[in-house]
Formats: sequence, structure tokens, C-alpha cells
Amino acid sequence: MTGPAAPPGRLVHLLFVLQLVSMGAMEMSGPFWPVHLRALTSSDALFGFAGVAVYVGPMLGIVLTSAFWGRVGDRHGHQLMMIRALLGLALTQLALAHAADVWTILALRFVQGACAGYIAPAQAYGVGITAPERRARLFAYLQVATNVGSLAGAVAGGAILDNASFYWINVSAALLCGLCAAAVALWLPRQPEVAAGTAPRPVAAPVATPVPPASVLPGLLLVLGLLLVSRTITQTPFALYVHETFGVDNWLTGLCYGLQALGFVLSAALWARHFERRGQADVLRRMTWVAAGCVALTAAAAGTHSFALFATLHLAWGVLLGATTPVLMALISKAAGTLRQGHVLGIAQSVSQFSSIAGIALGGLLMQRVGLQYTYGWVALAYGLAVLAMLAIRRASARQPLGGNAHVR
Repeated sequence: MTGPAAPPGRLVHLLFVLQLVSMGAMEMSGPFWPVHLRALTSSDALFGFAGVAVYVGPMLGIVLTSAFWGRVGDRHGHQLMMIRALLGLALTQLALAHAADVWTILALRFVQGACAGYIAPAQAYGVGITAPERRARLFAYLQVATNVGSLAGAVAGGAILDNASFYWINVSAALLCGLCAAAVALWLPRQPEVAAGTAPRPVAAPVATPVPPASVLPGLLLVLGLLLVSRTITQTPFALYVHETFGVDNWLTGLCYGLQALGFVLSAALWARHFERRGQADVLRRMTWVAAGCVALTAAAAGTHSFALFATLHLAWGVLLGATTPVLMALISKAAGTLRQGHVLGIAQSVSQFSSIAGIALGGLLMQRVGLQYTYGWVALAYGLAVLAMLAIRRASARQPLGGNAHVR
């Protein structure tokens, strides 16, 4: 079923709302899985394994299937893939509501990631209705929706858990995802009117399209992965690091953690407008300086014993992060070619999930083997590797440019 025709701008706003609600629905249970799993097992070993696997499982499912679902979307339409993903989320959340043992939960979480993968088709659909020079703004807009939805979902999930049971968190999430699937079917046309400057795309039987130079797209995906690894190294040790280094209350730890997301939300759209009319070489040059800024901020965070300065640095770090993933995703989208959006954005989503897994695992390993006090030093080193990778890609793209260095007109 297809919805009525709508202006592309209105469709993008609808995508924002759908992503906010659906991602918020999934984050309703996110912070509270360890609490639920602890009640289901008395084995410390099983709980320790499950506490990690319940988060890694969906990410691994997305890694393994995003590129496949992207190819299906390129052939049959990304609106259908959005409906499939949202229905997959709804059905697996409903099954999780009735799951009574740890292993069933872990299996369902993996299936959830493998069957869902909503973000990549939503991005590919948005690309189809957005002018090429505005893609960075689109990716920033949708990522802001994800961040705001995650925050709102966690708060809503906590409120439900305070007044009811974990069962109702999952049921509520299933209902919200089902409503989002219905909204996509009713209000997002399968073949939307494309924005000016965006070539129309068939939804079936794609024809051959030139493949971008091999040195560019893998390099952009490598930089995306390195930046995400750098960002997620602190995920596991963050609270322990703050407590051990600064000795502050839990609410201040949570506030500091949220400042990074706040910085991202405040800056992402501004960065997108800053980059949207610049050529690839100029974007990569400026992104190198952004990554270098992340090196400086995280190195400063590693050396400070002032919590106020540490929190300020986290906010500034979040501001710089607003210029990373959305802008890189826009470059990757432009490098993909018109008819390969779903496939390439699916690969990018797989890279993002794999890199997040790697960063989380690396942070936990370094915490255990090296010590908490060096956490932010490792983050700065990881960002330094990203800077080196960007410099190498700039040299490669200068020899074999993709789309030229001129500004988009």
C-alpha cells in the first residue's frame, strides 16, 4: 500500500518522527536488560556473558544482514524495507516480552538485529528525496532523531519499570514499532517525488551504474569505522573511570555522559550546513582538522583532575562528533552512485555496528588489562589513527577524485 504524494520536505520530517519514535521504543528496554537478566539467572558467569551478549547480539545481526537487505531495497524499494524492519522490531519485542529464560532472550536479540535494520533503508529512502548537496543535513537530522529518541526512550522505560514490569516495556515498544510500520505504509509513498537535482530511481531491476574508484569508498568506510571505534572505547569503562578519577555522585556521572549527546544534537545540523556545498577534497581536509580536535580534547580529558573541565571537554567532544558520522555518511552516499544507495548504506551500517562492537570490546579489554587511568589516552591514540587514515585518503582522492573538488552548484 502506498501513501498519498507529499512534498519531499514533509516526507523528511516524517522520517525524523518515525526514527525518533522507533529508536526511542527500542531504547526503552536498553538500559534495563541487565536488571531483567539478573532476575532470570543466579549464575554469575552466565549473567556476565548475557550482559554483554544482549547488546552485542543485535549489532552482530545487523552486521551480517544490512548489506543484503540494502540490495533487496535497491531492487524492490526502501519503503518496503522500512516496513519489514519495523515489523521485525515489533514482532521480536513482543516475543521478548514473553521470553522466560536467558538463552531465548539472547537468540531473539540476535534475530531482532538480523531481521530489523531500520536505519539504513530510512537513510536510503531519505537520500532519494533529498538534493545531493543537502545529504549531510539529512544524515545529521536523522541522527539527531536517533539521539533524542534514545534519551526519551530510556526515560520512558525507566518510568514504566518504576510503575509496572519489564514485560510492559517490551509490549509498549512492540506497539510503537507496529504503529510506525503502519505510518510508513500509509503515509510514505513507495515511489516518492524526488527533490530537484536528484535523479529518479526505479524500484525494480536496477541497471548498471559506474562503480566509484576502489580507493575512495573503502577508505571512507575505514575512517567511519575508526571514528566509531574511538568514540565507543569509553562506553564500558566510563562510569568507573569517572568515579575513580573524580569521586562524584552518580547523577553527575550521568550528566557528564549525556553532555556528549547534547553537544552532538546542538551542533549536527550546523556542521551539515557548513559542509553541504563543499567538494570532497575540501570536506576531507576540514574533517581531518575535526578529528585532530578530537585528539586534543580526549588527550586533555586524559590529563585533567578537574571534573568541571572534564565535563566541559565532553560537551566540546560531542560538538565535534556532530561533524563526523553525518558528514561521512553523506560522502559515502555520494560515492555510492544513484542505484546502489541501499547496498552501500547497508554496508556502512554494518561497518558502524561492527566498529561499535570493536570499540566496546576494546574499551573493556584495555580497562581490565591496562587500567582505567589510561582510558582517554587510548581514545586519543585511536583518533590519531583516524587522522592518519584521512591524510592517506586525501592523497588517494587527489590522484583519483570522486565528483571533483569544485563546490556543488
